Amino acid sequence: MKGLIILVACLVLSEAVIKVPLKRFKSIRETLREKGIHLPYSDPALKYQPPEVLATSTIEPMTNYADSSYYGVISIGTPPQSFQVLFDTGSSNLWVDSIYCNTQACTTHTQFNPRQSTTYQYTSQTFYLPYGAGSLDGVFGYDTVTLSGITITDQEIGLSTSEPGQNFVVAQFDGILGLAYPSLAVGNQIPLVDNMMQKDLLNQNLFAVYLSPNGESGSEVAFGGVDQNMYQGSLYWTPVTSETYWQIGIQGFQVGGQETGWCSRYGGCQAIVDTGTSSLTVPQSYLAYLMQSLGAQQNSYGEYVVDCSQANSLPSLTFTINGVNFPLPPSAYIQETQSGLLHCEHLPHLPARSKQPAPLDFGDVFLRVYYSVYDRANNQMGFASAV
Repeated sequence: MKGLIILVACLVLSEAVIKVPLKRFKSIRETLREKGIHLPYSDPALKYQPPEVLATSTIEPMTNYADSSYYGVISIGTPPQSFQVLFDTGSSNLWVDSIYCNTQACTTHTQFNPRQSTTYQYTSQTFYLPYGAGSLDGVFGYDTVTLSGITITDQEIGLSTSEPGQNFVVAQFDGILGLAYPSLAVGNQIPLVDNMMQKDLLNQNLFAVYLSPNGESGSEVAFGGVDQNMYQGSLYWTPVTSETYWQIGIQGFQVGGQETGWCSRYGGCQAIVDTGTSSLTVPQSYLAYLMQSLGAQQNSYGEYVVDCSQANSLPSLTFTINGVNFPLPPSAYIQETQSGLLHCEHLPHLPARSKQPAPLDFGDVFLRVYYSVYDRANNQMGFASAV
């Protein structure tokens, strides 16, 4: 019997994912050709040109694993070793599993071997990286990274030495590529995007993300430009309010067209746009009102549930960003499941850490509805309706 699950929550990386066998991934050209986009073949000798000649834009296809994580292929070293990495706008470090790590999370994934790379540079600097779920220890080094045809030399890379627990064991990826600001980077490391910017490798110092829904293919991250095939209408821009995460201001939040007043009460809300979080998160102080508005009741397990027969009558959730309304229909924040449940399930909320409510987290639930552009040149974000 089918049930529904409400995705208004903070679902951390790699929860609710299952290990599956690796498969062959389509090339960039194959993926784009299926969409009617044909890339011209370029002269291989271009790689010997100076950086200012190489400035370009490129599209990196991503795999959508059950709407819970989005990851793509990069290579590290000379000769190149390939890895699946999660493209995460909620962190800033690049790290991969390595041969220095013997925990299960490492040995069940592809591990980087620096001894087999002629361009790897060793350091003795160690690090600890905590995530919402899961953490790791590692050591930093430098090597060449290739991302969708762009070669980035002398990139700082974290090599894991220990990944305790089960959180990364079930992950479908071999590492994480952080896309947030440098101030968020552990160990004062230079994020990959910043290295690309410093080397003038991009036409424009921005990147953009399209996340496909319902486990479908077609997800991508574009570096150096936007892919106009992936959105419709206009891009609406809003300034970044804190150059750490991709954090923006929210002027209003409506449930079913009714303004909640939450943001005006605190002089405006904040939201973090995070491709590494699979859900939409609300602060604890908002939770009771939101669940009441959805007609949800708390069950014996502490979960908020609602009769799935009421799913079609659930209200839209609308966020006002820089004067523009961005609605999420019920179909965006509920998910059909074969679990046999006869209710819609609410996952854990994000607790507030101070009197000021914690920022909302615009995870993949929001980003499957809206194409997002991350403009480092102007420290702003753009949103448009995804195709």
